[in-house]
Amino acid sequence: MTSSFKKCPVCGKPRSEEHSPFCSTRCKDRDLVRWLDDGYAIPGAPAIDEDEGKA
Repeated sequence: MTSSFKKCPVCGKPRSEEHSPFCSTRCKDRDLVRWLDDGYAIPGAPAIDEDEGKA
């Protein structure tokens, strides 16, 4: 029987039920900071600046 455990998306350690999907409060907070600092992005065309075409 193989034991498959899910890993923390930040550090790769085993997840904790209390902090799922992270292993600790530290990793949970690090992920939040990445979101707030625009560390994550969805690939796609650049956004159009609506103010650019106005005079």
